[in-house]
Amino acid sequence: MSLPMIVTFAIYIFGMIAIGFYAFRSTQNFGDYILGGRRIGSLVTALSAGASDMSGWLLMGLPGAVFLFGISKSWIAIGLIIGAYFNWLLIAGRLRVFTEINHNSLTLPDYFARRFDDKSSLLRVISALIILIFFTIYCASGVVAGAKLFESTFGMSYGWAMLAGAGATILYTFIGGFLAVSWTDTIQASLMMFALILTPIMVIINAGGFNDAVIHIQMLNPDYTNLMAHMDLITILSLLGWGLGYFGQPHILARFMAAGSHEVMKNARRISMTWMILCLGGAITVGFFGIAYFSAHPEFSYLIDDGKHERIFIELAKLLFNPWIAGILLAAILAAVMSTLSCQLLVCSSALTEDFYRAFLRKNATQKELVWVGRAMVLLVAIIAILLSINPDNSVLDLVSHAWAGFGAAFGPIIIFSVFWSRMTRNGALLGMIVGAVTVLLWINFNWWNLYSLIPGFLFASITIIIISLCDKKPNQTVADHFQQAHNVYHNKQISE
Repeated sequence: MSLPMIVTFAIYIFGMIAIGFYAFRSTQNFGDYILGGRRIGSLVTALSAGASDMSGWLLMGLPGAVFLFGISKSWIAIGLIIGAYFNWLLIAGRLRVFTEINHNSLTLPDYFARRFDDKSSLLRVISALIILIFFTIYCASGVVAGAKLFESTFGMSYGWAMLAGAGATILYTFIGGFLAVSWTDTIQASLMMFALILTPIMVIINAGGFNDAVIHIQMLNPDYTNLMAHMDLITILSLLGWGLGYFGQPHILARFMAAGSHEVMKNARRISMTWMILCLGGAITVGFFGIAYFSAHPEFSYLIDDGKHERIFIELAKLLFNPWIAGILLAAILAAVMSTLSCQLLVCSSALTEDFYRAFLRKNATQKELVWVGRAMVLLVAIIAILLSINPDNSVLDLVSHAWAGFGAAFGPIIIFSVFWSRMTRNGALLGMIVGAVTVLLWINFNWWNLYSLIPGFLFASITIIIISLCDKKPNQTVADHFQQAHNVYHNKQISE
């Protein structure tokens, strides 16, 4: 690797760590460490939600899938755009209000327990366990993506690459908490967008121009340019079904909870959706026109052969740009990895600290104590994620798909019903959550009909919530009053806008 690329990487990494130290000075209590004191504006809310969402799969998994199979893999992106839009439109503002009305809940398990007045703490414990189980898988996907980047870029062994890729993220998350994560996410989202606008343009130019490249790709294999190639109804539903996952992702929902108010969501939605469409379009373009580029330059095909297709963005950046620009573009991959991994580490830490340590072990713990316990939990979860990432053959997209499905099915229906349906009960929420999570785990194992596990998990969880809630006795007056209060606050503000 050339000196300019090393310098660029070093500046970026030290810059992120510096932000962590700066955020440290603004972290006064546990609420600051977990949700930034609920004072995040629309721009940071939008970009941090996008950056925490996309992860390494945006610049590695998605371009690699399109490179292998063609434009038909774009169905994932279509599903994600639809799901993200409705998540912003229907859930973002309402969840911000509902979590504040319900005793200023800091985490999803805390919100569930207070929203349904769960004295048994079963909702809190089960939801926190689901977060820990699926987020360790999700965190592992980030560690794998970072390791592949460092392995390919620096020529390091996988083991050292894994430690190097995760090290900086762990450090600034440990030090600065939510503020550090949100501020760095904003910079990282900007860097990702720059990379996914510039790189596709250069790939198209070097592949012979748009029209010639498309013709060449069609000649190689007509299926590459066919959106319906090898697609049946089940496959299309499975790819579109990724969009359902947005309603239950704790690291994205935490951005909504941390916003200064629900009134910032309108502008945040516009910013976030524009960013998302540009980035997903850029990632698909890199993978698609990468087919033409490597076909025209077979001398470089060894770089992406033998299961290395997820490195296509990395190799194109190194081939098409001078070392200084390439360093910036490769830092964008690290940005995608770091932004998501940091959010996941923080959500796991908050679940362990707020929903286990303070809820059961130290109810009277001081704010300073909770912050340091939260930091210790960041390290613990990071170590587990690294251990899960030891196998270098792990696919980033596969790891992400399992965790995404788990959260989407376990939490998505509960989040939706909790802000729209006053009749929903604690037992309905609890059993719906369990049914959603168990369905996903079983479906992953048996892969019935090749249908993405999120879809049956989401469907069965929703049916369970409705049936159990209707068979159960009505929620008590406290729960009903909190629901009506939150509904009124949100509704009145919406009318005034």
